Amino acid sequence: MLEKLPDMVGAALRGQRAGLDQTAFVRVQLRAGQGAIQITSLAFMDHAPLPPRFTADGEGLSPPLQWSGVPPGTASLLLLVEDADSPTPHPLVHAIAYDIPPQEVYLPEGALNAEELPNPDLKLGRNSYLRSAWIPPDPPPAHGVHRYAFQLFALGPGAQLSGTPGREAVLETLQQHALASGCLIGTYERHDTSVRADAPAVAAAPAAGPDLGTS
Repeated sequence: MLEKLPDMVGAALRGQRAGLDQTAFVRVQLRAGQGAIQITSLAFMDHAPLPPRFTADGEGLSPPLQWSGVPPGTASLLLLVEDADSPTPHPLVHAIAYDIPPQEVYLPEGALNAEELPNPDLKLGRNSYLRSAWIPPDPPPAHGVHRYAFQLFALGPGAQLSGTPGREAVLETLQQHALASGCLIGTYERHDTSVRADAPAVAAAPAAGPDLGTS
């Protein structure tokens, strides 16, 4: 969708970003301390680029995720995926999955693509496009690198999300019931399409050195 935006629009918005400090992982102050869940993916390393397969430029599947370190007393797990660099006041929500059983240790590839690969055992919340599904990364061209935060939270007893909750309902629940959290960052960028990928590189002019003179 956003790949059709003119490069000049993405370039003009480069300075407008929600910021990592607005993501749930940073904003939620855990009552029992910053319990650590280790979340990883077989598809990409932390802070490394997402393969196009998992973006709007490829098949658009949600990437596989796995985790460890869920603390005792966890009643359910919640996954929230946000774009920390969307040119919006708050991070763009790409997916919400909740009521994940605490004994689960992974989500397979495509698990969040509810419309294409329905999973009746996975409860999905509402993304920023008001749909209960995965929004594949789709940054504006020339806007720079976007960081996608795959955030997993362990919730204690009493969390009562239902239906298709949105970001605000999720944040309120996390503030009250989160016991531990983990975050995995994947990046993606659409380069300035006005510059051809096969264009020859322009050699930089050599820097002028000091005039040492001959006298």
